[in-house]
Amino acid sequence: MEINGVEIKDTYAEAFGIKVTRLLVTAATKKLALVAATEATGYGTSVIGCPAEAGVDCYVPPSETPDGRPGYVIMICNGSKKKLDHELLERIGMCILTAPTTAVFNVLDDADEELKTGFKLKFFGDGYEDETEIDGRKMHVIPIMSGDFLVESTFGYKEGVAGGNFFIIADSKMNGLVAAEVAVDAIASVPGVITPFPGGMVASGSKVGCNSYDFLDASTNEKMCISLKEQGIESDIREDAHGVFEIVIDGVDADAVSAAMKAGIEAACTVPGVLEIDAGNFGGNLGAHKINLQDLF
Repeated sequence: MEINGVEIKDTYAEAFGIKVTRLLVTAATKKLALVAATEATGYGTSVIGCPAEAGVDCYVPPSETPDGRPGYVIMICNGSKKKLDHELLERIGMCILTAPTTAVFNVLDDADEELKTGFKLKFFGDGYEDETEIDGRKMHVIPIMSGDFLVESTFGYKEGVAGGNFFIIADSKMNGLVAAEVAVDAIASVPGVITPFPGGMVASGSKVGCNSYDFLDASTNEKMCISLKEQGIESDIREDAHGVFEIVIDGVDADAVSAAMKAGIEAACTVPGVLEIDAGNFGGNLGAHKINLQDLF
């Protein structure tokens, strides 16, 4: 099938299950809320090497937040409950509690279980901590030099989906880059998802395992590398393509990831020079979720 003359290959994106949390970070200003949200989601591109996958989901205006201040929803993901608990404690404690004027709320719907992150963080108050209620939520009040830091007592998590993806194959690197940026912008309007890589784009790509070194769990996806194709090495890239970018998506469930893939692909296909849309899969070695590209439309 085609969209705007761009071929959508008959293949699937192979995604995997992951535990997902969704937090709302508010602050006195939109800028301060974004600073805290950005800090808390750093070093969170891929669980191949990072302690979590994390990113900013969406902006929430003051009229829609529990404390009437601007905020950003962030998502933090990990395959282990224990590790996710640790990441929440460290990222909220080190990156949000330390940021000016912030508060943190749980905004995950239909949680499978809860983590007592706020309860644990309250002990930073050294016996001077207190409790309050905001919009029916139990909040711990921790005195800090600039005022008080407020954090909800518990944060829910559920089984989500990570690694939804698609490849943008373009006639040049710059056209591929423009298409990738347009795709990420479109995905930003879909709730419940993040694109955790830098700028939402995966420049590197990867594959499960390694051909040459047995100590690596993941390595470059050589059949999708432009420079190797141009050296005459076996490639899966069409002859007239000279730019390849991958978009990776994590979400609260498969429906959210599929909606984000659809939005991103449709946006990418509006950019001149985009030749086809492909996806990454590894024969079931990565995960159980298979999202067929053509079934999205």
